[in-house]
Amino acid sequence: MDTFLLSRIQFAANISFHILFPTITIALGWVLLFFRYRFAVTKDTKWMDAYMFWVKVFALSFALGVVSGITMSFQFGTNWPGFMEAVGNVAGPLLAYEVMTAFFLEAVFLGIMLFGARRVPPWLHITATFLVAFGTTMSAFWILVLNSWMHTPQGYELRDGVVHATDWFAIIFNPSMPYRLGHMLLASGLTVAFLIAGIAAFRRLIGDRADSTLTQLRFGLTLGAVLIPAQIIMGDLHGLNTLGHQPAKVAAMEGNWDTGPNVPLVLFAIPDEDARTNHAEIAIPNGASLILKHSPDGVVPGLNDFVAEDGTVMHPPVAPVFWGFRVMVGTGMAMLALSWGGAFLMWRRGAGSLPRPFLFATTGMAFSGWLATLAGWYVTEIGRQPWLVTGVLTTEAAVGDVAAPMVMATLMAYLATYLALMIAYIGVIFHLAKRAAAGKRPTREEPRDAPIAVPAE
Repeated sequence: MDTFLLSRIQFAANISFHILFPTITIALGWVLLFFRYRFAVTKDTKWMDAYMFWVKVFALSFALGVVSGITMSFQFGTNWPGFMEAVGNVAGPLLAYEVMTAFFLEAVFLGIMLFGARRVPPWLHITATFLVAFGTTMSAFWILVLNSWMHTPQGYELRDGVVHATDWFAIIFNPSMPYRLGHMLLASGLTVAFLIAGIAAFRRLIGDRADSTLTQLRFGLTLGAVLIPAQIIMGDLHGLNTLGHQPAKVAAMEGNWDTGPNVPLVLFAIPDEDARTNHAEIAIPNGASLILKHSPDGVVPGLNDFVAEDGTVMHPPVAPVFWGFRVMVGTGMAMLALSWGGAFLMWRRGAGSLPRPFLFATTGMAFSGWLATLAGWYVTEIGRQPWLVTGVLTTEAAVGDVAAPMVMATLMAYLATYLALMIAYIGVIFHLAKRAAAGKRPTREEPRDAPIAVPAE
């Protein structure tokens, strides 16, 4: 493996690890705000119990997200210097906006959010929680502005191969940004919904009968049931936008080789890029044309349109995009079935009477949002190839001149570190759940607006 391939694998490993934690913190901040507000209004301690449990998960996720994000940003200079050399006039300011408007906001108020429940007035603690949640969303906004611009660049001009900004409004509100941002925010909401439901189900399975646990289980399943239809609609809109701006990506997602009408929706196949066909294909007639063009006669682009006369392939690798898309959609369908099934069971039997097989299934789906997010991210990023910035900079042109053994050595170190951190992260979450279920919560001070317990006479 040469430097180019190893650098791609290394960056993919870094961003795959990093994206897991913002995917949790973006939505979890708002969920914590809801829990804290509900306690302030009702004075019911089950809401504060939920807040105090999940704020620890938020702090852990935030820390790992910051550390892995810093590591990833260094690779722009070490492994991909051509990126900043070519588009730094756009990427640099956008990354700076993220630091100034989001990271600083989070850093200032995170301490109050984590440790100020007893030390500051309730309104200030709620405000701090809101500002941290707002900061995580602003961080997502600026990062997705840059990522979307790399897919659908506008508002720039090239001078001697270097990008110069000409219209910041067009850069920020580029054609794919609203859809990509909405898709990611909903993905974060679903990730948190199933994480909360899964951990609450685990606590129920090991004997936790606290009102707070039941409330968290009900909340997670309900949030998932509400968000998954919205994500399906947003995904369809995002797909139509991608069809208009990145047709080669859509062709790879669909496994469609020849442009034409009445294109089937391929459910399963083994794409063969050498033979430029699919093997063992199972498809629904006219399905792709109906979904993408809303007509069975709709013309859907094919991969063969993106091969130059000299044989140069200008479409992304088909297999990872094709399978990544199906993993993402399949996970989404599992989320739909579980959350709606849970909503039905809670309506018929109550959240406290959910059967054990359902609780086991919910526990198994605790980290399903990570699977869907990673699969969707691979579809998005691999589907952009061979471009790093569409029509401006190829991925190969941006790679740095670093010795392949050096890249391999650091890649192995990253993978070993990330594997250890991932095992520790998941282990800590389940450890906290077991302690909470056993009534051995870590020592903490009650918030200033907590009700005072009056002993019975």
